[in-house]
Amino acid sequence: MTDDGVADTLAAMGPRLRAAREQRGATLTGVSRATGISLSTLSRIETGRRKPTLEVLLHLAKAYGISLDELAGTAPVAAAGPRTPMLQRPGDKAVLPLTRYVGGLHAHKHVLPAVDAPPTRPRQVSHDGYEWLCVLYGRLWLALGEQDLVLSAGEVAEFDTRTAHGVANAGPGGPVEYLIMFGPQGERLRPRTPARP
Repeated sequence: MTDDGVADTLAAMGPRLRAAREQRGATLTGVSRATGISLSTLSRIETGRRKPTLEVLLHLAKAYGISLDELAGTAPVAAAGPRTPMLQRPGDKAVLPLTRYVGGLHAHKHVLPAVDAPPTRPRQVSHDGYEWLCVLYGRLWLALGEQDLVLSAGEVAEFDTRTAHGVANAGPGGPVEYLIMFGPQGERLRPRTPARP
């Protein structure tokens, strides 16, 4: 790889690392605790204000369960096969990656466990990107800015992730399954068929 190619790869590393972290539902604080890398270093790397060292990349690749090639965007697309869900904590959501590459538009499935009592309003976060989600099963509470939406199976929502947002199981009755497509650079889905009147 040429020096320009290495520079381009390192320049793209911040968004790829952010996408890898967000795809797994991890926070910067959680990654910092798991890897021993300072929160400020992780933040500067993800925003492109600092280039990661090989040692840092090795720690992050291990934490995210992906190869260095995947972080660099040079890994071949893996053959379709069973995916193993990534459980955040016992009783927390499971995340099943549906795309293997890092960066660009990617998809994953989330499963929120059943709850016994009405939940509190979801904790909201905001970050660069654009998200589309579709509920497959159950009822999903989407707190989007000041709005509170309850989506049922077959309903979709799309939004700019710079708007504070959070999700929760909307209440007793079973788990919630939903799909997310997320573009860390603000990529949006582009329908090719005309909308119905």
